[in-house]
Amino acid sequence: MAEIQFDEQVDITDKVCPLTFVKAKVSLDELDDGQILAIRMNDGEPVQNVPRSIKEEGHQILKLVDNEDGTYTLFVRKVED
Repeated sequence: MAEIQFDEQVDITDKVCPLTFVKAKVSLDELDDGQILAIRMNDGEPVQNVPRSIKEEGHQILKLVDNEDGTYTLFVRKVED
């Protein structure tokens, strides 16, 4: 399966909620419409909350990948409101 091509990436594995979403949102805000952000996050609360919050902001969730090391990578396409 082909890897998703992304424009920027952010690692929020060193953050805890609610800073995980805040850091992801700031990174998304810096992108142009249609660009893709790869967000690396820890399992648990970030995986449960960050994708939901980003979707509520109106952005498109493309894929959530289990990195099999206790982290996940979420691919998000920025959508302008």
